Amino acid sequence: MERKVLGRGLEALIPTDANVKERVQTLKVSQIIPSRFQPRLNFSEAKIEELARSIQEKGVIQPILVRASGDQFELIAGERRLRAVKHLGLEEIPAIVRRIADADVLETALIENIQREELNPIEEARAYRRLSDEFGQTQDTIAKRVGKDKSSVSNLLRILNLPNEVQEHLSNNLITFGHARALLSLLEPKRQRAFCEAIIKRGLSVRQTEFLVSPKLRTRSKKKAEKDGDIKALELKLEHALGTRVRVLHGKKRGKIEIEYYSLDDLDRVLKLLGIKSD
Repeated sequence: MERKVLGRGLEALIPTDANVKERVQTLKVSQIIPSRFQPRLNFSEAKIEELARSIQEKGVIQPILVRASGDQFELIAGERRLRAVKHLGLEEIPAIVRRIADADVLETALIENIQREELNPIEEARAYRRLSDEFGQTQDTIAKRVGKDKSSVSNLLRILNLPNEVQEHLSNNLITFGHARALLSLLEPKRQRAFCEAIIKRGLSVRQTEFLVSPKLRTRSKKKAEKDGDIKALELKLEHALGTRVRVLHGKKRGKIEIEYYSLDDLDRVLKLLGIKSD
């Protein structure tokens, strides 16, 4: 089955048309400067070292993508490769130099990281906000360009309304995106921070957090508890009437009643109480 491509993908930036005169060339590592539009802030040292070992053995298989910036070159895609090359102390790296607009630089860096699933939710959300604020892209446009549905983009942007402390905990994987979404139902930043600390200290699941912060869930749970109390009372009445243990298992639309007996004689006794004659 053909793998679905995310958005335009990197192929939109690396030319495939034979008429486009671009070639792989070797650049000095010292000439390359970081991108102003790199959405990713945290890089795993372990993964950089792993990539460095691969490069040491097989070389840089895929060139990085850069654009000219004065007498230097601004990185567009391939920061992990560049970091791995620097880790090895190499002085040169294969690259493709291309003219590209600022909005496309941010979009490309974003797509590259999303495809590799290496952005945390805060980094991804901030990149979407930059596409919106700096380049006037709507949520619909952003969703189409990066290959996601609009609701995913909208939900990510909403978590940027949380206090900085909560965003930091999400970036550091102390809470999950599900926890963060649940905290949005609390309108006061003070309560959001307090609940966030409780999640971390008590190890609350997303489900537990949703229950604690949502009045609707608590109301439904209360009604369910009251209903369970009614069933328990019914069980007690049946047990007194039949002189044995009875369980009422109640579902949404149907259920069943379980009546215990301890011998054939006991079964006959229960049947008689129910008005049933045994053969």
